Amino acid sequence: MLFYFMDLKTFSDVLDRDFASVLNGQRNVAVAVSGGPDSMALLHLMREWAQGKNVIIHALHVDHGLREASAQEARQVQDIIETWDDVRFALLSWAGVKPESALQEEARRARYALLSEYCNAQGISTLFLAHHMDDQVETFLFRLAKGSGLDGLAGMRPQQIYGEGLTLCRPLLDIEKSDLVALCEEKHIAYLKDPSNENSAFARVRLRKSREVLEAEGFSGKRLSKTASRLLRARVALEQVTETAFKNSFLNKNTNRIEFNFNILNSWPEEIVLRVVLKAMEEIGPIRDYGPRMENLEALIYDLRSPQAFRKRTLGGVIFERDDESRRLILNRE
Repeated sequence: MLFYFMDLKTFSDVLDRDFASVLNGQRNVAVAVSGGPDSMALLHLMREWAQGKNVIIHALHVDHGLREASAQEARQVQDIIETWDDVRFALLSWAGVKPESALQEEARRARYALLSEYCNAQGISTLFLAHHMDDQVETFLFRLAKGSGLDGLAGMRPQQIYGEGLTLCRPLLDIEKSDLVALCEEKHIAYLKDPSNENSAFARVRLRKSREVLEAEGFSGKRLSKTASRLLRARVALEQVTETAFKNSFLNKNTNRIEFNFNILNSWPEEIVLRVVLKAMEEIGPIRDYGPRMENLEALIYDLRSPQAFRKRTLGGVIFERDDESRRLILNRE
């Protein structure tokens, strides 16, 4: 008999353990549904969990319009889900001219924007995503190839704040895709296969195919996922220390400016100084999808901590100035 990690009891235990705070009192919860086995398994589990709780499940499907068959596939997903009278289905479309480069990144950005807009309009504060262990491993490998630091290699968080008033929830990060496919087969849950998952033009697909070689050397999905979770634990600890360093060295702040006592800030290890500066940039800098390149930020921190005179400069839309007379670090929004 096949073993399913995610039966209803186990899934409910995960929600109670990791997501009780964001689900408390919610009457509307959203699930992003691509139509693949991962998201259909998640939707099935959410439906079962919601029974008797007076909770309405909203299934949200995004049609990116990138393939001729996408509209037909969206209708197939809608036909499957609308047979379940306990789920509200919504079809969201990415309209307009599509970019010629970085297509997957732009599609992801558009997808989250559409999902967020729907949730905000419906007063929904929790959006469940079907990212699983295999996705976490691919994220780890992708970021490792890009030279990411600890934060990037820590992978996706079970909970993540997205925009104003929306929390992304990932309850399947410890589950392998094969278990989710098996669950769909066992419960006779229809699902679609996305042909883009086999397109080697995309980096994630190439990394997925390279895993066979890595697993032969002992880099199993479970082992890499466990490594990511340990890095996440370290990241959370560093973030707590960063909060302390930020508060201890903070002097004053307005919308476009923030000042620190540089002597106090500089007494902390370099990693903490970097994180405090990055946090300050996020608070006063222009809204961006991605922060500055790590190499540029590291060079800035190196020069800031140098005893030599610091030349005022701009990074990520923020102007940096070190006042050696008053021993202040000053950040101004550009």
